[in-house]
Amino acid sequence: MSTNSRNASPVHWVNRMISEPYYLLHFLAFFFYIPVRCSAAHVFSPARSAHLLHREIQALLAFCVLAAIKVVRTESWEAFIADTLFFAKIFLAAIALVVDYRLALWYAIAFLVIYIISQQPAYGGLGTSSQLTPLQLETLLTEGNTSKFWMVEFRSLSISSCILSSSFFPDLSITFSTKSLSFGTVDLGLFPNAAEKFGINLESLHQLPTYILFHDGAVISCLPEADSEAKLFDSPVSKLLCRHFELDKILLDYINGK
Repeated sequence: MSTNSRNASPVHWVNRMISEPYYLLHFLAFFFYIPVRCSAAHVFSPARSAHLLHREIQALLAFCVLAAIKVVRTESWEAFIADTLFFAKIFLAAIALVVDYRLALWYAIAFLVIYIISQQPAYGGLGTSSQLTPLQLETLLTEGNTSKFWMVEFRSLSISSCILSSSFFPDLSITFSTKSLSFGTVDLGLFPNAAEKFGINLESLHQLPTYILFHDGAVISCLPEADSEAKLFDSPVSKLLCRHFELDKILLDYINGK
């Protein structure tokens, strides 16, 4: 997972859970099971209570195994949270079905409402990258006194893939920013008309996020490539970006004065 995300304090995550509707609504939905479960314990027969407890233990163990796998394999906390919440909702709905089908139906409706009215928040930091408008980017690329290289992320935070990858680019900017290489982000959700100018097809969601490396104002590399069907998340994103754009080489050339 990303370094900045790993170092976030517990207080930060508690504050974020309270302030973000996405996290708060999920917490309330999960917490609602506790009073329902306590009430059911007084109504169920000993045999049915034992059966329910057995299913709860099975669900908890399965969830812990899946969460442990995800925490090792997932690159960002945003992606880890999205996956674990998805697993938790499935297991909770299954347990609710054991309690009463009406409770399972209530959870299905509640999770659908949460999906409609809220969205998982993206990573809030920018690292050393700059939030740019298309006009600002054009100005920076055409001025002769700016960085020799500009690496720009084009994204839209209404798309889940951009939210899940939102911490990668800030981490890369902290590691590789120099006087020769600068990083910037353009939100195509705010400026959709700029997509065509940079060769990005917004009708194909796998095109976002798109990363473009400019050299002296000209495009020298793009990921994913235009009209490519390859998915960015088939590989670890940070390593994929470093390898594709040769960021290590650019940094070494700068250190060696080339």
